[in-house]
Amino acid sequence: MKASIDDGRCRGHGVCTTICPEVFAMTDDGYAEAILDEVPDELVDSAREAAAACPENAVVLDQ
Repeated sequence: MKASIDDGRCRGHGVCTTICPEVFAMTDDGYAEAILDEVPDELVDSAREAAAACPENAVVLDQ
């Protein structure tokens, strides 16, 4: 699974980084970014939870 952030949607709430800090982090500009291109199997559930919790639907997960 690949993870990314839709830059046009992200407003910097940081929900994804709180739920799944192994995959998402905040940039110096205050927005989220995916720090791993490929989500390890053991983090898939956490990444999905982060995507579901994002208030802007900015977390993109592709199989």
